Amino acid sequence: QVQLVESGGGLVQPGGSLRLSCAASGVTFSVNAMGWYRQAPGKERELVATITPGGNTNYVDSVKGRFTISRESARDTLYLQMSSLKPEDTAVYYCNLERTWPKANFWGQGTQVTVSS
Repeated sequence: QVQLVESGGGLVQPGGSLRLSCAASGVTFSVNAMGWYRQAPGKERELVATITPGGNTNYVDSVKGRFTISRESARDTLYLQMSSLKPEDTAVYYCNLERTWPKANFWGQGTQVTVSS
């Protein structure tokens, strides 16, 4: 049973930083990629960043240069370091794991990030 548990969300002022963590367990298969998605009120869920087992990363344009995704394989933990946060970064952030075969996506429960003064 795959479990993804996010932590690290909270309230931060504009320009501040947060680090999100996602602890994965029960992963006994090949992983295509892990990533972070977010969903703001009234909007669709969108990709924020992904990372492959080989370390290749991909970011949505709006967070490039501000967010960094990383993975600690030994602990099966995914991170998202967020800096220079803006009010428009406010959303629920979800951890995602994409199984290679049979293809499937697994999701965490989400963690709220609020950027406000």
